[in-house]
Amino acid sequence: MRINKTKYSTQQIMVWLWRHHKSCRLQALFNMLIGLSLVGLGLLSVDTIRSLTDIATHAKEGNIIWTAVLLAAVFLTEMLMHIAATWIRAVLGVKTQNQMQQFFFRQLIKGKWHGIEKYHSGDVINRLFGDVGDIVELMTEILPTTVVVVTQFIASFIYLYVMDRTLAIIVIVSSPIFIILSRIYFRRMRRIVRTIKDSNSAIQSIIQESIQHKMVIKVLGRESSMVDKLEQRQGLLRKQIKSRAKFSIFSKTLVNMGFAGAFLVALVWGLFQLQDGLITVGVLMAFTQLINRIQRPMLDAARLLPIFVNSLTSCERLMELEELPLEEDGEPIPMEGNVGIRFDDVSYFYTQKGRTVIKHFSHDFRPGSFTAILGETGAGKTTLIRLILALINPTEGKAEAYTTSSGESFPLSQSLPLSPALRCNFSYIPQGNTLFSGTIRENLQMGNPDATTEEMHHALHLAMADFVFNLPDGLDTKCAEQGGGLSEGQAQRIAIARAILHPCKVLLLDEATSALDVETEKKLLENLKQHFSHSTIIFVTHRLAVVDFTSDVIKMVRQ
Repeated sequence: MRINKTKYSTQQIMVWLWRHHKSCRLQALFNMLIGLSLVGLGLLSVDTIRSLTDIATHAKEGNIIWTAVLLAAVFLTEMLMHIAATWIRAVLGVKTQNQMQQFFFRQLIKGKWHGIEKYHSGDVINRLFGDVGDIVELMTEILPTTVVVVTQFIASFIYLYVMDRTLAIIVIVSSPIFIILSRIYFRRMRRIVRTIKDSNSAIQSIIQESIQHKMVIKVLGRESSMVDKLEQRQGLLRKQIKSRAKFSIFSKTLVNMGFAGAFLVALVWGLFQLQDGLITVGVLMAFTQLINRIQRPMLDAARLLPIFVNSLTSCERLMELEELPLEEDGEPIPMEGNVGIRFDDVSYFYTQKGRTVIKHFSHDFRPGSFTAILGETGAGKTTLIRLILALINPTEGKAEAYTTSSGESFPLSQSLPLSPALRCNFSYIPQGNTLFSGTIRENLQMGNPDATTEEMHHALHLAMADFVFNLPDGLDTKCAEQGGGLSEGQAQRIAIARAILHPCKVLLLDEATSALDVETEKKLLENLKQHFSHSTIIFVTHRLAVVDFTSDVIKMVRQ
């Protein structure tokens, strides 16, 4: 099996983790303090049991009742500490994970339109949930636990060394073996885990895409082939997991054999010491417990190592998302007066070696004009809309928004390059079904959160969506995913009403009436032309009938 190389070094990942550790620090601090307290309580219980045993065997003087009460108090405090740790994990853990998800969700939403398309949506969702969960566990649980484990090892070893140097040396000889095996395990396992995570993302992508396009799969009769495709990918995942399990079992077996041998030698040594009268029974009990408390941190480290490797791989996958370019950040710039769009010798191609989609395009979409953009598929119509919305930037040439003098209210003209900051001046209706799950009211509020019920009714009327008034729940009618429960034409008209509610100087429609009949489309265009009489309207369409309502027509040709 070919194993992919890791993209980032461990040092790079650690620097990245430190930058993102802020939201996790409170929970991590509490977990570490509780863990360190439990280490101290554990050593106190060892010493108390030692004293209790020596008092019972008359090896030392003391009050057995008060010593037993002390031991009970230690056990009770440990129990309360474990309860506190569970409570902190429940209360702060979800909050921490939510904050991390919000950060990466914000990165994706605010990122440039071009770039994210190389990741399948199923893969992105897998990273936002699975990988973010792994990162939060690493920063709030694994790293604090590592500090606790190291502290427990050192403290227990010092305690044992003070009691018997020879015994401490016998126990510690297994450490180099563990360290060597850990390094080998870490390198190999990190690569294997990456392939497993990629397979999980691929499986989620197949399932998600199949559900979204269920009708197409049924019509084409590809149900069985999609199930087979899923089975093949799951089969690969099972092989990868088996490979991880075999390597993990082999490594842990070697470690456990080494620890078992060291424990046996230490125990026999202690028994000889007891036989010779050099130590008491209480000291021997303390020996056995301390040996466990020295070896257990190593075993805990062996248990934490796969989780640590898994989390580092999750870091890599999230770092890849964070590397996606962000749009320039700035306050929205509302333009005063009527707005026009001007292209001056603009060319655009999506990749350096790709086909030129738009070549030497020049046009002035004058303020208040109604322009129809016609052309065959692939001629660059939708690309032109993306350029206007500054989702992409011209490869060559200049594109700008401008205003002209408009009486005494706006005596000065304004001209600015097209940028994300200017989107507040636009309203956009894309092709296809773009409704969100929720009520019709919630979908309309996406256009204007402050819109009143009367304004929503007016927008629906202009959009030829009066059918909403006859629905049993009216504006509060629930829509399923992608407008489920509504016809394509109904969903389009609600999307148009949403755009009408959004204050704008430029209205962009990309095949926004493709699901409407001719008569409904004509009436709708009349309403839009009247409502947006002072706005610039740009309409991408295949229908020649739209030309009758426009002041300008652009025919684009495939390059």
